[in-house]
Amino acid sequence: MFQRSVLPGGLRVITVQLATARSFSAVAYVRAGSRMESRAESGMAHFMEHLTFKGTATWPTTRAVSEAIEGIGGTSNAATDREATTYWARVPSRSAGLAMQMLGELVAQPLLREEDVAHERTVIVEEIRSYRDDPGEYVFNLLDLAMFGDTPLGWEIAGDEETVAAMTAPALRGFWERWYQPSNVVLAAAGELGHEAVCEMAARAFGSDRASAPAAGSRFEPAPATPAADRVRLVNRPGSQAHLCVAVPALRRDDPDQWALELLDTVLGEGMSSRLFLHLREEEGLAYDVHSFITDYADAGMFGVYAGVDPHHLSRALDGVLAELREVREHRLPDDELARAKAYACGRLELRLEEGRNLASWLGAQEALHERTLTLDEAEAEIQAVDAEQIRSLAERLFTDDALSLAAIAPGRRGRGLERRLRLS
Repeated sequence: MFQRSVLPGGLRVITVQLATARSFSAVAYVRAGSRMESRAESGMAHFMEHLTFKGTATWPTTRAVSEAIEGIGGTSNAATDREATTYWARVPSRSAGLAMQMLGELVAQPLLREEDVAHERTVIVEEIRSYRDDPGEYVFNLLDLAMFGDTPLGWEIAGDEETVAAMTAPALRGFWERWYQPSNVVLAAAGELGHEAVCEMAARAFGSDRASAPAAGSRFEPAPATPAADRVRLVNRPGSQAHLCVAVPALRRDDPDQWALELLDTVLGEGMSSRLFLHLREEEGLAYDVHSFITDYADAGMFGVYAGVDPHHLSRALDGVLAELREVREHRLPDDELARAKAYACGRLELRLEEGRNLASWLGAQEALHERTLTLDEAEAEIQAVDAEQIRSLAERLFTDDALSLAAIAPGRRGRGLERRLRLS
């Protein structure tokens, strides 16, 4: 069970107490992601995430920030997504106060020095180049473009070299002042400390002299019509492997059918007993890595499949993926397969949430981004309530010819002709 409070400055705190835990995990969700950016600002939320670690009021250097947590055996990091930026720390329970102070200063008291902006700009450009040089990563950026087009949901989260080069310290500070308000932050924690103790630490750590403005919330432009007009994105690049993604528009984050989609994903591409794995890898020997995935936002979503294959087998792999989508669309799942999928989904959730940081992340993400916060038991009840006809009906609604988009990176002319094969009927 969890407890929830809203502190006077607007910071939301949600906790779960684990009586025998030897570790303390805290996660801060700032509801500021790449989706909130204009084209000129593209990459600013990610730049801000980097910049906070360059120094805070108590720890003025990157080394001081890292040594504070690593010096006690803990770990910390951050990540930027489309609708939120996440900061987390996991430490021994006796150092919970230090972890909380660190997170509070990263969010509420970063130094944001001009010299740090100039230094980190080069680092981020190299990060962008590393993603683009890795075809297994870059194909997902191409897929976002194929699905969402030239919009914030289609742009790279880190921006591009031109927008990053143009960012200034005043612009980044303005972004921080707008989005990093306490009223736009959720703090989730899991460990042996009780809720009131965590709230007291959070109030000290995240408090500052800044007046708390009204919550910026998750203001952004509505999702575009999907898939984009240019729904096939092909890149010719030398390499011994081709990378393929096929996707369809799916469900918004809290759609009533979200648990049916979760089980559809499990059946098709989660684990070594999934249909895609058994077909493309075990039966056909086409791929080492083949899996499905779900991406969801407040008002849009995507269901996709990835496969890394021999370039000579790219067309066969696409045909195999489409065949599995067609099969699950046209035939109800057998009872035993549905039962296995439910057991897999529930068991995976139970095992993941046994670790404190994952549990804190689960609670924090729901509080920050979802319409309601579920307990583990409530989530499992939702999964168990899904029936085979609900899954087939959802597949029938999602898997249509007009909905399909494709991204591929392959050498030579191996990508030619894929668009003609992109059909289910």
